[in-house]
Amino acid sequence: MALQPAAVSPSQHQGTRAEEQALRHLQAAGLELLACNLRCKAGEIDLLMRDGAVLVFVEVRSRSSQRFGGALASVGHHKRARLLRTARYFLQTSWRGPAPSCRFDVVAYDGQACRWVRNAFGEDG
Repeated sequence: MALQPAAVSPSQHQGTRAEEQALRHLQAAGLELLACNLRCKAGEIDLLMRDGAVLVFVEVRSRSSQRFGGALASVGHHKRARLLRTARYFLQTSWRGPAPSCRFDVVAYDGQACRWVRNAFGEDG
């Protein structure tokens, strides 16, 4: 009996495409990829990148319409709190050495329009 791949929804396909686009965009701007889709019990980080000496946790959001405020608006208080918990958990359990300077970026796609918000939470991790 052959294993069947898990069904992937259209929105999951859209999310994967957005993450790939965001990765190319960030690499073109000089950031270095360290990891994709870091998952732990606290949550998930879409992209982990390095911008010089700064560790960058990247959340990628994609929306086909702005009916509910668009992609950037979808990173609300609860999502932000989960990302912060996930990043702290990662740094406490997986990072070797002293914690580096960190920031949280959001790359938001509304249709084909891309918006990259550096230091989206206005504080260091």
